[in-house]
Amino acid sequence: MAKTENEALIRSFYDSFARGDAGGMNACYAPGIVFSDPVFGSLEGDRARGMWTMLCRGLKDFNLTYEVGDVDDTSGHAHWVATYTYSATGRRVRNVIDATFLFASGLIARHDDRFDLWKWSSQALGAPGMLLGWTPFFKKKVSSMATSRLDAFLR
Repeated sequence: MAKTENEALIRSFYDSFARGDAGGMNACYAPGIVFSDPVFGSLEGDRARGMWTMLCRGLKDFNLTYEVGDVDDTSGHAHWVATYTYSATGRRVRNVIDATFLFASGLIARHDDRFDLWKWSSQALGAPGMLLGWTPFFKKKVSSMATSRLDAFLR
């Protein structure tokens, strides 16, 4: 695909996310999509699509801004900021994320999000997140809880 088509695909993904439209987001993904981030780890295919569906259904006071970075025929980058109320605690979160994409057959084949889990946990969870959010134990616990939530949602 041409650079402009891949850039349009990234824009479609984030424009859909800004509207809470998981179906629109997931339409940008290849069937075998591989997604990763610090909370959910690596998810493939329907698990990755299910994660976005779960997250979109739980959006509260959500705002998303994004900028598309370098894009070429096979890869792309974006910087995005999600501001929302974390449903588990009612705390306000501003999460700053850098994303990389790999494209195949006109769709996103790989999507990797990177953000500071300690900063996220400090905002989302308050003092426990601030004090423990940097520890491997805490990171594993957050990931385990997120995965359990996703498993329950997918059932």
